[in-house]
Order: sequence, then C-alpha cells, then structure tokens
Amino acid sequence: MASSVSGTEEVRVSALTPLKLVGLVCVFLALCLDVGAILSPAWVTADDQYYLSLWASCWKLLSSVEWSCSNTLATDWQIATLALLLGGAALTLCSFLGALVSLCLGSRSRCYRPVAVMLFSAVVLQACSLVLFPIKFIETVSLRVYHEFNWGYGLAWGSTIFSFGGAILYCLNPKNYEDYY
Repeated sequence: MASSVSGTEEVRVSALTPLKLVGLVCVFLALCLDVGAILSPAWVTADDQYYLSLWASCWKLLSSVEWSCSNTLATDWQIATLALLLGGAALTLCSFLGALVSLCLGSRSRCYRPVAVMLFSAVVLQACSLVLFPIKFIETVSLRVYHEFNWGYGLAWGSTIFSFGGAILYCLNPKNYEDYY
C-alpha cells in the first residue's frame, strides 16, 4: 500500500511474501498427505493375498475368499512407527494452525521461526518412522511372495517432502525481499 505524506511517498511492505503463501500451501498439502497416509489401508501389499497398514495386517489363502486380519499394534516397531508418524502429523498441524493464525492476525514475522522449527521437527520424526518401517518390516515379516511398499507409504514420504519444503520457505527472511516487493 502506498500513501502520500507531505509530498513524499511512503511504502509499507508486508512481511508476508508469496514464498510464505507457498509455504502455507506446502504445509496444508503435507497435512492432507499425513491424514491419507495414516488412514491408508495399503502400506505394503503382496499379490492380492496380503496387505499391511499402520493399524491392521490382513491376509487370505489362495483357496479362501475370506480375509483374516490382526492388529498391528502388537509389536514395538509398529507402535514406534505409528507414534513417530502421528507426532510428525501433530507438529505439522500445529505449524499449519500457527501459520494460519499469524496470517489472519497480522503478526506474521514473529511466528515464522516457530513454524519452521515445528516443521523441521516433524520432518525428523516422519523420516525416522519412514526409515524404521521398511527396515523392521523386512527383518520381521517373511513373505514368500512378491511384495511392495504401496501408496500409503508413498503418501507419508510426500508429506515429509512437503513439510521440508514448507520449513525451508518459512526460514527465508522476509526483510531481504523488501527491495523486490
């Protein structure tokens, strides 16, 4: 906004830059992908006979039509994977809400650093869970058929990548952009 003050022009520059808006969109996408990954029934699948999610492990025999399922929260590594992923999702949610509230209230620049720290923390938690999961799965589950890590696992990686991108965008100093905007 520009206003005329005694023949000189005063320019007010907002601390909000297009990069911060893109960062907010990245955090929102990360949050959506987190929800999809946590609710996904397919983290690992194997030849229409087996699937594993964060909540259940289901299989069926070739001759059977019925699926047999068991709770996956019986082993420590699956509980740890879920806890790390939920912790990262909670931090992503808090950072999204913090960025949104600061955008609406106009206290933008004060909230950028805490939002970035929360997002980097979420990235660390989620990356740990996403490295732990395949290592322990391969170590403990012995499938004799071809299996693959499926779209639920991919959504979790997508969320981690978007959180990392949002964290970087919130680290950028808006004062350096005053000359450009």
